Amino acid sequence: MSLERIIRAIAGSFILISLALAHFVSPYWLWFTVFVGANLLQSAFTNWCLMEIILRKAGVGGACASR
Repeated sequence: MSLERIIRAIAGSFILISLALAHFVSPYWLWFTVFVGANLLQSAFTNWCLMEIILRKAGVGGACASR
């Protein structure tokens, strides 16, 4: 799986988890959804993504990830 697909999966999971937490725990969890959405938006314009840096430092996205 490519690094881009992994990042999309993580972002989608974060959004769904934060929506579930907002529904069952507290509506303040919607701020986490806003944070993820804002990061996705800035990444589209700046081509810089903190999650990509974190995953690369963790060893994800090497030669095997591009297959």
